[in-house]
Amino acid sequence: MNDVQPEPTQTTDSGIPIESDAYSLTVGPDGPILLQDSYLIEQMATFNRERITERQPHAKGSGAFGRFEVTNDVSAYTKAALFQLGTTTRMVARFSTVAGERGSPDMWRDLRGFSLKFYTSEGNYDMVGNDTPVFFVKDPLHFQNFIRSQKRRADNNLRDNDMQWDFWTLLPETAHQVIWLMGDRGFPRTWRHMNGYSSHTYMWINAQDQRFWVKYHFKTDQGIEFFTQDEGDRLAGTVPDYHTKDLYEAIQRGEHPSWTLHMQIMPFEEAKTYRFNPFDLTKVWPHSDYPLVEVGKLTLDRNPTDNHTEIEQAAFQPNNLVPGIGPSPDRMLLARLFSYSDAHRARLGVNYEQIPVNAPIAPVNTYSKDGAMRMVNRTDPVYWPNSKGGPQADDEHYKPASWYADGEIMRAAYVQHAEDDDWGQAGTLVRDVMDDAARDRLVSNIIGQLLNGVTEPVLERAFWYLGNVDKDLGERVEKGVRRGQS
Repeated sequence: MNDVQPEPTQTTDSGIPIESDAYSLTVGPDGPILLQDSYLIEQMATFNRERITERQPHAKGSGAFGRFEVTNDVSAYTKAALFQLGTTTRMVARFSTVAGERGSPDMWRDLRGFSLKFYTSEGNYDMVGNDTPVFFVKDPLHFQNFIRSQKRRADNNLRDNDMQWDFWTLLPETAHQVIWLMGDRGFPRTWRHMNGYSSHTYMWINAQDQRFWVKYHFKTDQGIEFFTQDEGDRLAGTVPDYHTKDLYEAIQRGEHPSWTLHMQIMPFEEAKTYRFNPFDLTKVWPHSDYPLVEVGKLTLDRNPTDNHTEIEQAAFQPNNLVPGIGPSPDRMLLARLFSYSDAHRARLGVNYEQIPVNAPIAPVNTYSKDGAMRMVNRTDPVYWPNSKGGPQADDEHYKPASWYADGEIMRAAYVQHAEDDDWGQAGTLVRDVMDDAARDRLVSNIIGQLLNGVTEPVLERAFWYLGNVDKDLGERVEKGVRRGQS
Protein backbone atom coordinates (compact mmCIF):
# COMPACT_ATOMS: atom_id res chain seq x y z
CA MET A 1 0.00 0.00 0.00
CA ASN A 2 1.44 3.38 -1.00
CA ASP A 3 1.24 5.94 1.85
CA VAL A 4 3.01 8.70 -0.09
CA GLN A 5 0.86 11.83 0.01
CA PRO A 6 0.42 13.75 -3.26
CA GLU A 7 2.17 17.09 -3.52
CA PRO A 8 -0.16 20.06 -2.91
CA THR A 9 -1.47 21.93 -5.92
CA GLN A 10 0.29 25.21 -6.57
CA THR A 11 -1.98 28.27 -6.37
CA THR A 12 -1.97 32.01 -6.82
CA ASP A 13 -1.71 34.21 -3.73
CA SER A 14 -5.51 34.17 -3.70
CA GLY A 15 -5.57 30.36 -3.47
CA ILE A 16 -6.66 29.72 -7.07
CA PRO A 17 -5.11 26.56 -8.61
CA ILE A 18 -2.38 27.08 -11.25
CA GLU A 19 -2.68 25.13 -14.51
CA SER A 20 1.01 25.51 -15.45
CA ASP A 21 4.18 26.55 -13.69
CA ALA A 22 6.31 25.93 -16.77
CA TYR A 23 4.90 28.14 -19.53
CA SER A 24 3.47 31.63 -19.84
CA LEU A 25 0.16 32.18 -21.62
CA THR A 26 0.83 32.93 -25.32
CA VAL A 27 -0.95 33.20 -28.68
CA GLY A 28 0.11 29.87 -30.17
CA PRO A 29 3.50 28.29 -29.42
CA ASP A 30 5.48 31.15 -31.01
CA GLY A 31 3.15 34.06 -30.33
CA PRO A 32 3.37 36.95 -27.88
CA ILE A 33 2.75 36.71 -24.14
CA LEU A 34 -0.71 37.87 -23.07
CA LEU A 35 -1.37 40.52 -20.45
CA GLN A 36 -4.26 38.40 -19.21
CA ASP A 37 -1.77 35.86 -17.80
CA SER A 38 -2.51 37.07 -14.28
CA TYR A 39 -0.28 34.42 -12.67
CA LEU A 40 2.77 35.63 -14.64
CA ILE A 41 1.91 39.23 -13.75
CA GLU A 42 1.55 38.28 -10.09
CA GLN A 43 4.92 36.53 -10.12
CA MET A 44 6.74 39.46 -11.73
CA ALA A 45 5.02 42.18 -9.73
CA THR A 46 5.53 40.38 -6.42
CA PHE A 47 9.21 39.78 -7.22
CA ASN A 48 9.71 43.50 -7.92
CA ARG A 49 8.33 44.33 -4.47
CA GLU A 50 9.62 41.55 -2.24
CA ARG A 51 12.42 43.60 -0.68
CA ILE A 52 11.44 45.95 2.11
CA THR A 53 13.55 48.91 3.17
CA GLU A 54 16.48 47.73 5.25
CA ARG A 55 17.25 49.21 8.64
CA GLN A 56 19.53 52.25 8.55
CA PRO A 57 21.97 50.99 11.20
CA HIS A 58 21.83 47.31 12.23
CA ALA A 59 20.71 46.20 8.74
CA LYS A 60 22.58 42.87 8.81
CA GLY A 61 21.41 40.42 11.42
CA SER A 62 19.31 37.47 12.43
CA GLY A 63 17.89 36.00 15.60
CA ALA A 64 15.77 33.40 17.35
CA PHE A 65 12.93 32.89 19.79
CA GLY A 66 13.19 31.82 23.40
CA ARG A 67 12.13 32.40 26.97
CA PHE A 68 13.18 34.40 30.00
CA GLU A 69 12.82 32.78 33.44
CA VAL A 70 13.07 34.74 36.71
CA THR A 71 15.11 32.80 39.27
CA ASN A 72 15.77 35.43 41.96
CA ASP A 73 13.35 37.73 43.78
CA VAL A 74 13.77 41.38 42.65
CA SER A 75 10.26 42.51 43.59
CA ALA A 76 11.82 44.97 46.05
CA TYR A 77 12.99 46.92 43.00
CA THR A 78 10.30 46.50 40.33
CA LYS A 79 6.65 45.54 40.06
CA ALA A 80 7.02 44.64 36.36
CA ALA A 81 5.20 41.34 35.82
CA LEU A 82 7.96 39.74 33.74
CA PHE A 83 10.50 40.21 36.58
CA GLN A 84 8.46 38.53 39.33
CA LEU A 85 9.95 35.36 40.83
CA GLY A 86 9.00 32.19 38.95
CA THR A 87 7.65 34.00 35.87
CA THR A 88 8.53 32.67 32.41
CA THR A 89 8.08 35.03 29.45
CA ARG A 90 8.39 34.14 25.78
CA MET A 91 10.60 36.48 23.77
CA VAL A 92 12.48 37.06 20.52
CA ALA A 93 16.08 38.25 20.13
CA ARG A 94 17.83 39.83 17.15
CA PHE A 95 21.63 40.15 16.86
CA SER A 96 23.25 42.39 14.26
CA THR A 97 26.19 44.42 13.09
CA VAL A 98 25.81 48.21 13.06
CA ALA A 99 27.44 49.69 9.99
CA GLY A 100 27.02 47.18 7.16
CA GLU A 101 24.16 46.70 4.73
CA ARG A 102 21.97 43.58 4.71
CA GLY A 103 24.38 41.82 2.36
CA SER A 104 27.55 42.71 4.24
CA PRO A 105 29.53 40.02 6.09
CA ASP A 106 29.03 39.22 9.75
CA MET A 107 32.82 39.12 9.88
CA TRP A 108 33.58 42.81 10.22
CA ARG A 109 34.97 44.49 13.30
CA ASP A 110 31.88 46.24 14.60
CA LEU A 111 29.53 46.48 17.53
CA ARG A 112 26.90 43.76 17.72
CA GLY A 113 23.32 44.72 18.39
CA PHE A 114 21.52 42.78 21.13
CA SER A 115 17.79 43.54 20.87
CA LEU A 116 15.07 41.78 22.84
CA LYS A 117 11.27 41.74 22.76
CA PHE A 118 9.43 40.18 25.71
CA TYR A 119 5.77 39.22 25.19
CA THR A 120 4.58 40.04 28.72
CA SER A 121 1.11 39.90 30.28
CA GLU A 122 1.22 43.72 30.50
CA GLY A 123 2.21 44.35 26.89
CA ASN A 124 5.46 44.08 24.95
CA TYR A 125 8.67 45.13 26.68
CA ASP A 126 11.55 45.89 24.29
CA MET A 127 15.21 46.51 24.91
CA VAL A 128 17.71 47.71 22.29
CA GLY A 129 21.26 47.09 23.43
CA ASN A 130 24.71 46.11 22.23
CA ASP A 131 27.48 43.72 23.19
CA THR A 132 29.30 46.56 24.98
CA PRO A 133 28.13 48.52 28.05
CA VAL A 134 28.81 51.95 26.52
CA PHE A 135 28.27 53.79 23.23
CA PHE A 136 30.14 56.28 21.06
CA VAL A 137 28.07 59.40 21.79
CA LYS A 138 26.04 60.79 24.66
CA ASP A 139 23.90 63.36 22.78
CA PRO A 140 21.50 62.20 20.02
CA LEU A 141 22.42 65.21 17.88
CA HIS A 142 25.65 63.34 17.06
CA PHE A 143 24.08 59.95 16.35
CA GLN A 144 23.09 60.44 12.72
CA ASN A 145 26.51 61.84 11.84
CA PHE A 146 28.26 59.00 13.65
CA ILE A 147 26.34 56.44 11.57
CA ARG A 148 27.08 58.35 8.35
CA SER A 149 30.79 58.25 9.17
CA GLN A 150 30.55 54.43 9.25
CA LYS A 151 28.66 54.13 5.94
CA ARG A 152 29.86 54.47 2.35
CA ARG A 153 31.31 57.60 0.78
CA ALA A 154 29.14 59.56 -1.63
CA ASP A 155 31.77 59.66 -4.39
CA ASN A 156 33.21 56.13 -4.67
CA ASN A 157 30.60 54.18 -2.63
CA LEU A 158 33.32 52.70 -0.40
CA ARG A 159 33.63 52.58 3.37
CA ASP A 160 36.48 54.73 4.58
CA ASN A 161 38.63 54.43 7.71
CA ASP A 162 39.57 58.08 7.29
CA MET A 163 35.93 59.12 7.81
CA GLN A 164 35.61 56.97 10.93
CA TRP A 165 38.76 58.20 12.60
CA ASP A 166 38.11 61.78 11.54
CA PHE A 167 34.76 61.71 13.34
CA TRP A 168 36.02 59.83 16.40
CA THR A 169 39.05 62.03 16.99
CA LEU A 170 37.02 65.23 16.66
CA LEU A 171 34.62 64.01 19.36
CA PRO A 172 36.61 62.76 22.39
CA GLU A 173 33.51 61.29 24.09
CA THR A 174 33.82 58.41 21.59
CA ALA A 175 37.10 57.22 23.18
CA HIS A 176 35.68 54.69 25.64
CA GLN A 177 33.62 52.90 22.98
CA VAL A 178 36.45 53.03 20.41
CA ILE A 179 38.74 51.16 22.81
CA TRP A 180 36.05 48.51 23.34
CA LEU A 181 35.58 48.25 19.57
CA MET A 182 39.28 47.97 18.75
CA GLY A 183 39.84 45.42 21.49
CA ASP A 184 38.84 41.75 21.67
CA ARG A 185 35.14 42.48 22.24
CA GLY A 186 34.96 44.15 18.82
CA PHE A 187 35.08 40.73 17.14
CA PRO A 188 33.01 38.15 19.07
CA ARG A 189 33.52 34.54 17.96
CA THR A 190 29.77 33.99 17.81
CA TRP A 191 26.66 35.75 19.00
CA ARG A 192 26.46 32.98 21.60
CA HIS A 193 29.86 33.97 23.01
CA MET A 194 29.20 37.64 23.73
CA ASN A 195 27.40 39.55 26.46
CA GLY A 196 24.46 41.86 25.93
CA TYR A 197 23.93 45.16 27.72
CA SER A 198 21.15 47.70 27.98
CA SER A 199 23.96 50.28 28.02
CA HIS A 200 21.29 52.88 28.86
CA THR A 201 20.19 53.54 32.41
CA TYR A 202 16.53 52.76 33.09
CA MET A 203 14.19 53.30 36.03
CA TRP A 204 12.66 50.45 38.01
CA ILE A 205 9.62 51.14 40.20
CA ASN A 206 8.37 48.76 42.89
CA ALA A 207 4.85 48.19 44.23
CA GLN A 208 5.39 50.92 46.85
CA ASP A 209 6.31 53.40 44.07
CA GLN A 210 9.94 53.52 45.19
CA ARG A 211 12.30 54.30 42.32
CA PHE A 212 15.71 52.90 41.38
CA TRP A 213 18.14 53.49 38.52
CA VAL A 214 19.26 50.27 36.83
CA LYS A 215 21.49 48.84 34.11
CA TYR A 216 20.98 45.41 32.49
CA HIS A 217 23.85 42.93 31.95
CA PHE A 218 23.09 39.71 30.05
CA LYS A 219 26.16 37.56 30.72
CA THR A 220 26.74 34.74 28.25
CA ASP A 221 26.67 31.28 29.83
CA GLN A 222 28.85 30.00 26.96
CA GLY A 223 31.77 32.22 28.00
CA ILE A 224 33.36 35.17 26.19
CA GLU A 225 35.25 34.15 23.04
CA PHE A 226 36.52 36.26 20.16
CA PHE A 227 38.29 36.16 16.81
CA THR A 228 41.58 37.86 16.11
CA GLN A 229 41.51 40.30 13.21
CA ASP A 230 43.33 37.83 10.94
CA GLU A 231 40.87 35.02 11.78
CA GLY A 232 37.90 37.28 11.13
CA ASP A 233 39.32 38.57 7.87
CA ARG A 234 39.76 35.01 6.57
CA LEU A 235 36.20 34.09 7.49
CA ALA A 236 34.86 37.24 5.81
CA GLY A 237 36.00 35.73 2.51
CA THR A 238 35.05 32.10 3.19
CA VAL A 239 32.01 32.08 5.54
CA PRO A 240 30.80 35.71 5.56
CA ASP A 241 27.53 34.75 7.32
CA TYR A 242 29.36 32.83 10.05
CA HIS A 243 27.43 34.31 13.00
CA THR A 244 24.05 33.77 11.35
CA LYS A 245 24.96 30.19 10.46
CA ASP A 246 26.38 29.42 13.90
CA LEU A 247 23.29 30.51 15.83
CA TYR A 248 20.86 28.70 13.55
CA GLU A 249 22.82 25.46 13.55
CA ALA A 250 23.46 25.51 17.32
CA ILE A 251 19.74 25.78 18.05
CA GLN A 252 18.98 23.17 15.38
CA ARG A 253 21.40 20.79 17.17
CA GLY A 254 19.62 21.38 20.47
CA GLU A 255 22.47 23.46 21.90
CA HIS A 256 20.29 26.28 23.16
CA PRO A 257 22.41 29.33 24.06
CA SER A 258 21.63 31.15 27.27
CA TRP A 259 22.50 34.33 29.12
CA THR A 260 22.12 35.12 32.82
CA LEU A 261 20.62 38.54 33.52
CA HIS A 262 22.30 40.61 36.21
CA MET A 263 21.30 44.13 37.21
CA GLN A 264 23.21 47.04 38.61
CA ILE A 265 20.83 48.88 40.92
CA MET A 266 21.38 52.44 42.17
CA PRO A 267 19.13 54.03 44.82
CA PHE A 268 17.27 56.94 43.23
CA GLU A 269 18.82 59.75 45.27
CA GLU A 270 22.43 58.58 44.76
CA ALA A 271 22.38 59.61 41.11
CA LYS A 272 22.66 63.27 42.05
CA THR A 273 26.05 62.93 43.72
CA TYR A 274 27.53 59.84 42.06
CA ARG A 275 31.12 60.34 40.92
CA PHE A 276 30.19 59.72 37.26
CA ASN A 277 27.09 61.02 35.54
CA PRO A 278 24.93 57.86 35.75
CA PHE A 279 22.95 58.81 32.62
CA ASP A 280 25.97 59.38 30.35
CA LEU A 281 25.94 56.56 27.77
CA THR A 282 29.72 56.73 27.35
CA LYS A 283 30.29 55.75 31.01
CA VAL A 284 29.96 52.54 33.05
CA TRP A 285 29.13 52.17 36.72
CA PRO A 286 32.08 50.30 38.26
CA HIS A 287 30.93 47.00 39.77
CA SER A 288 32.77 47.91 42.96
CA ASP A 289 30.21 50.69 43.42
CA TYR A 290 27.12 48.77 42.27
CA PRO A 291 27.64 44.98 42.28
CA LEU A 292 25.70 42.75 39.93
CA VAL A 293 22.39 41.37 41.22
CA GLU A 294 21.28 38.13 39.54
CA VAL A 295 17.72 38.07 38.16
CA GLY A 296 17.16 35.15 35.80
CA LYS A 297 18.05 33.31 32.62
CA LEU A 298 17.37 34.00 28.95
CA THR A 299 17.43 30.95 26.67
CA LEU A 300 17.00 30.80 22.88
CA ASP A 301 15.29 27.55 21.91
CA ARG A 302 13.54 28.04 18.55
CA ASN A 303 14.78 29.13 15.15
CA PRO A 304 12.57 31.26 12.92
CA THR A 305 10.61 29.36 10.29
CA ASP A 306 10.65 32.41 8.00
CA ASN A 307 13.48 34.86 8.60
CA HIS A 308 11.74 37.67 6.70
CA THR A 309 8.44 37.67 8.57
CA GLU A 310 9.79 36.75 11.99
CA ILE A 311 13.18 38.50 12.17
CA GLU A 312 13.54 41.06 9.37
CA GLN A 313 10.10 42.48 10.21
CA ALA A 314 10.68 42.35 13.97
CA ALA A 315 10.45 45.91 15.28
CA PHE A 316 12.24 46.62 18.58
CA GLN A 317 11.54 49.97 20.24
CA PRO A 318 12.68 51.19 23.66
CA ASN A 319 9.46 53.18 24.15
CA ASN A 320 7.75 49.82 24.82
CA LEU A 321 8.04 50.17 28.61
CA VAL A 322 5.67 48.14 30.79
CA PRO A 323 4.42 49.15 34.28
CA GLY A 324 7.31 49.02 36.73
CA ILE A 325 9.91 50.13 34.16
CA GLY A 326 10.59 53.64 32.90
CA PRO A 327 13.20 55.76 31.12
CA SER A 328 15.91 57.91 32.67
CA PRO A 329 17.40 61.34 31.83
CA ASP A 330 19.84 59.57 29.44
CA ARG A 331 19.60 61.84 26.38
CA MET A 332 20.29 59.06 23.92
CA LEU A 333 17.56 56.89 25.43
CA LEU A 334 15.02 59.72 25.40
CA ALA A 335 15.72 60.35 21.71
CA ARG A 336 15.43 56.65 20.92
CA LEU A 337 11.97 56.58 22.50
CA PHE A 338 10.91 58.52 19.39
CA SER A 339 13.42 57.43 16.79
CA TYR A 340 12.90 53.65 16.77
CA SER A 341 9.12 53.62 16.43
CA ASP A 342 9.38 56.35 13.79
CA ALA A 343 11.88 54.22 11.84
CA HIS A 344 9.51 51.23 11.97
CA ARG A 345 6.59 53.28 10.67
CA ALA A 346 8.75 54.44 7.77
CA ARG A 347 10.21 50.98 7.05
CA LEU A 348 7.27 48.65 7.71
CA GLY A 349 4.19 50.88 7.66
CA VAL A 350 2.02 52.52 10.29
CA ASN A 351 0.46 49.22 11.40
CA TYR A 352 3.76 47.35 11.94
CA GLU A 353 2.67 46.30 15.43
CA GLN A 354 0.00 44.05 13.90
CA ILE A 355 2.67 41.97 12.15
CA PRO A 356 2.57 38.70 14.15
CA VAL A 357 6.15 38.90 15.46
CA ASN A 358 5.41 42.36 16.88
CA ALA A 359 1.88 41.71 18.13
CA PRO A 360 1.51 41.56 21.92
CA ILE A 361 -0.12 38.66 23.74
CA ALA A 362 -1.73 41.19 26.10
CA PRO A 363 -5.17 42.55 25.09
CA VAL A 364 -5.03 45.60 22.81
CA ASN A 365 -7.66 48.27 23.49
CA THR A 366 -6.76 51.29 21.41
CA TYR A 367 -8.44 54.04 19.43
CA SER A 368 -5.90 53.77 16.60
CA LYS A 369 -7.67 52.84 13.38
CA ASP A 370 -7.33 52.20 9.66
CA GLY A 371 -4.19 52.89 7.63
CA ALA A 372 -2.30 50.63 5.24
CA MET A 373 -2.10 46.93 6.15
CA ARG A 374 -4.25 47.20 9.30
CA MET A 375 -5.55 43.74 10.15
CA VAL A 376 -7.79 44.50 13.14
CA ASN A 377 -9.88 47.55 14.02
CA ARG A 378 -11.84 47.99 17.21
CA THR A 379 -15.55 48.33 16.72
CA ASP A 380 -17.20 51.67 17.47
CA PRO A 381 -16.70 53.89 19.35
CA VAL A 382 -13.40 54.86 17.75
CA TYR A 383 -12.95 58.13 19.62
CA TRP A 384 -12.42 59.43 23.16
CA PRO A 385 -14.10 60.79 25.19
CA ASN A 386 -17.24 58.77 24.51
CA SER A 387 -20.29 57.59 26.43
CA LYS A 388 -20.50 54.22 24.63
CA GLY A 389 -18.38 52.06 26.92
CA GLY A 390 -15.03 52.41 25.15
CA PRO A 391 -11.73 51.68 26.97
CA GLN A 392 -10.51 54.25 29.49
CA ALA A 393 -7.15 55.20 30.93
CA ASP A 394 -6.33 54.00 34.46
CA ASP A 395 -4.42 56.75 36.22
CA GLU A 396 -4.81 55.08 39.61
CA HIS A 397 -2.81 51.94 38.82
CA TYR A 398 -0.54 53.11 35.98
CA LYS A 399 1.40 56.25 36.80
CA PRO A 400 4.23 57.58 34.61
CA ALA A 401 7.85 57.08 35.58
CA SER A 402 9.14 60.49 36.59
CA TRP A 403 11.94 62.57 38.04
CA TYR A 404 12.18 66.24 38.92
CA ALA A 405 13.74 68.60 36.37
CA ASP A 406 13.92 72.38 36.03
CA GLY A 407 16.10 75.04 34.45
CA GLU A 408 16.38 77.40 31.53
CA ILE A 409 15.89 75.95 28.05
CA MET A 410 19.36 75.66 26.51
CA ARG A 411 21.80 73.55 24.52
CA ALA A 412 24.54 72.44 26.89
CA ALA A 413 26.66 69.51 28.03
CA TYR A 414 25.65 67.36 30.97
CA VAL A 415 26.50 68.84 34.39
CA GLN A 416 29.92 67.45 35.31
CA HIS A 417 30.12 64.94 38.15
CA ALA A 418 33.27 64.58 40.24
CA GLU A 419 35.16 62.15 38.00
CA ASP A 420 33.56 62.84 34.61
CA ASP A 421 35.89 63.19 31.64
CA ASP A 422 36.20 61.62 28.20
CA TRP A 423 39.46 59.72 28.75
CA GLY A 424 39.45 58.29 32.27
CA GLN A 425 37.29 55.17 31.88
CA ALA A 426 38.83 54.40 28.48
CA GLY A 427 42.27 54.53 30.08
CA THR A 428 41.15 52.27 32.93
CA LEU A 429 39.91 49.76 30.36
CA VAL A 430 43.35 49.71 28.69
CA ARG A 431 45.51 49.66 31.83
CA ASP A 432 43.46 47.74 34.39
CA VAL A 433 41.02 45.51 32.51
CA MET A 434 43.14 44.30 29.57
CA ASP A 435 46.14 42.05 30.09
CA ASP A 436 49.37 42.36 28.10
CA ALA A 437 48.17 40.07 25.30
CA ALA A 438 44.89 41.98 24.95
CA ARG A 439 46.78 45.30 24.86
CA ASP A 440 49.05 43.92 22.12
CA ARG A 441 46.02 42.92 20.05
CA LEU A 442 44.45 46.34 20.64
CA VAL A 443 47.58 48.09 19.36
CA SER A 444 47.75 45.78 16.32
CA ASN A 445 44.07 46.27 15.46
CA ILE A 446 44.34 50.06 15.61
CA ILE A 447 47.55 50.16 13.56
CA GLY A 448 45.91 47.99 10.90
CA GLN A 449 43.03 50.46 10.57
CA LEU A 450 45.18 53.58 10.60
CA LEU A 451 47.45 52.21 7.86
CA ASN A 452 44.43 51.61 5.63
CA GLY A 453 43.58 54.94 4.02
CA VAL A 454 43.73 57.33 7.00
CA THR A 455 45.14 60.71 5.95
CA GLU A 456 48.01 62.46 7.71
CA PRO A 457 46.00 65.17 9.53
CA VAL A 458 43.64 62.52 10.91
CA LEU A 459 46.61 60.30 11.83
CA GLU A 460 48.16 63.08 13.90
CA ARG A 461 44.88 63.64 15.67
CA ALA A 462 44.51 59.86 16.25
CA PHE A 463 47.91 59.72 17.98
CA TRP A 464 46.88 62.63 20.22
CA TYR A 465 43.49 61.01 20.91
CA LEU A 466 44.97 57.62 21.83
CA GLY A 467 47.69 59.27 23.91
CA ASN A 468 45.00 60.94 26.00
CA VAL A 469 43.47 57.52 26.62
CA ASP A 470 46.84 56.06 27.60
CA LYS A 471 50.28 57.53 26.94
CA ASP A 472 51.88 54.17 26.19
CA LEU A 473 49.04 53.20 23.84
CA GLY A 474 49.43 56.39 21.84
CA GLU A 475 53.21 55.99 21.56
CA ARG A 476 53.02 52.33 20.52
CA VAL A 477 50.41 53.02 17.86
CA GLU A 478 52.33 55.99 16.44
CA LYS A 479 55.54 53.98 16.30
CA GLY A 480 53.80 51.07 14.58
CA VAL A 481 52.09 53.29 12.00
CA ARG A 482 55.31 55.16 11.14
CA ARG A 483 57.13 51.85 10.81
CA GLY A 484 54.40 50.56 8.51
CA GLN A 485 54.60 53.69 6.34
CA SER A 486 58.36 53.40 5.80
